[in-house]
Amino acid sequence: MNINATLILQSIAMMIFVWFCMKFIWPPLLKAMDDRRAKVADGLAASDLAEKELEAAKQTAGEQILEARNKAGEIVEQANQRHGQILDQAKEDATVERQRQVAAAEAEISLAANQAREELRAAVASLAVLGASKILEKEVDAQTHRELLDKLIAEI
Repeated sequence: MNINATLILQSIAMMIFVWFCMKFIWPPLLKAMDDRRAKVADGLAASDLAEKELEAAKQTAGEQILEARNKAGEIVEQANQRHGQILDQAKEDATVERQRQVAAAEAEISLAANQAREELRAAVASLAVLGASKILEKEVDAQTHRELLDKLIAEI
């Protein structure tokens, strides 16, 4: 094989081209690849961080849902207790009102019975005076007769 000037010139041109690429082209390419690698690493780190935050948010949401359910249960329990209290109070009020009405009715019945007795006594006295006057065929003193009947009724 013959080494001639063309091979030497091509070798020199190749060395200049390699030197030029290493001096001016290679550093920006390495920098771009390093920047891209850093962006990918940052993206992966952010993804891992977001995944951890998502897991923490899910756990927090689960805890809040559990707490909300507990509070809702407490509110329902309080409502049931209040319902029971209202029912008990209504029963107590109804019992008091019933007792009051029964007492009022008993008083009214007693008053009506006393009034009926008095009317009956007056009617009996009038009938007795009328009967006695017919028997005696003369007028009997109504006041004296009434006093005698009242004494008799009081003794009975």
